[in-house]
Amino acid sequence: MSSRSSKHPGTTIGFIGAGTVGTALAVRLSGSGYRVVAAASRSKSSADRLAATVPGCTSHDTKQAVADAADLVFITTPDDAIAQVAAELVWHPGQSVIHCRGADSLGSLEPARQAGAQTGGFHPLQTFASVTHAIENLPGSTFGIEAEDELFDLLEQMASALECSSVKLRAKDKVLYHAAAVLACNYLVTLVKMATDLWEGFDVSTPEATRSLMPLLRGTLNNIENVGLPDCLTGPVARGDLGTIRKHLAALELSAPALLPAYREIGLQTVPIALAKGKIDDARAEEMKQLLHATGRATEGATGPELDPIIKILCPDSTSPAEAGTYELSLAGGHTKGKQ
Repeated sequence: MSSRSSKHPGTTIGFIGAGTVGTALAVRLSGSGYRVVAAASRSKSSADRLAATVPGCTSHDTKQAVADAADLVFITTPDDAIAQVAAELVWHPGQSVIHCRGADSLGSLEPARQAGAQTGGFHPLQTFASVTHAIENLPGSTFGIEAEDELFDLLEQMASALECSSVKLRAKDKVLYHAAAVLACNYLVTLVKMATDLWEGFDVSTPEATRSLMPLLRGTLNNIENVGLPDCLTGPVARGDLGTIRKHLAALELSAPALLPAYREIGLQTVPIALAKGKIDDARAEEMKQLLHATGRATEGATGPELDPIIKILCPDSTSPAEAGTYELSLAGGHTKGKQ
């Protein structure tokens, strides 16, 4: 037994599914002293690659061979295959079977539980774009753990060994927990895409816009981490700057009306944060809410003649905002087109 594996001699671990999450966990757990002994995958070459990166791990042709070889089995297949894997294998009392899904509870592992195995969820709250990035990003992350008694203690210890923190989840918590992850991670990508699309309107390419916005994004994340909510909030809502918000609404109505609902709703969700920060009072908060709730033209506070020259350039067939109808942003080139 190697010195690296001697830290946790009583736990043998296997992986069914050798994709991004499975491989990253196997590599990191092995490096943390756990005995990762078996791997299988729909693609034998994937299992071979995982085993080649983990000392003492054997690549198997069948999933059952992993279940027979390991005390604790991670099912890290695609989500829709987990229940089938759990149902088709033979499990035994004293064994532990784990999935890494964020939104789902342990129902997909019920066949293993009925066979006497303990079941649990061990979800890494992290974004994994590739195996390499997954291995690099895992330390410092948080794991959402759903399990009982001894298995929870084991998984909590495992998270700690991976240099991660953990949060205990109940079955009823899982969907909200995962929705929060989607808002913080996936929809951040969407917000950046929306922002870079607006830059196309003044002829800046998506890669260049992304490079330009990255320092701002990093600074924002740094403020969230080091200053904390609500004090990390900056910008026009934080200042109660109605004039700038009106300008934003007017420009979006003209050039990117599809983004207006998102801008309004996110703005409304931001007002309470600004109020909690203490830089605006209740009256200004209410004014911002009314402005962001407004229907119809988003140009409240701006006159038609001020916008007419812009509309004349973008839509020469239109003679006024009222005649211009509705405009759609073309994601391909950032230009607008009228739609009556």
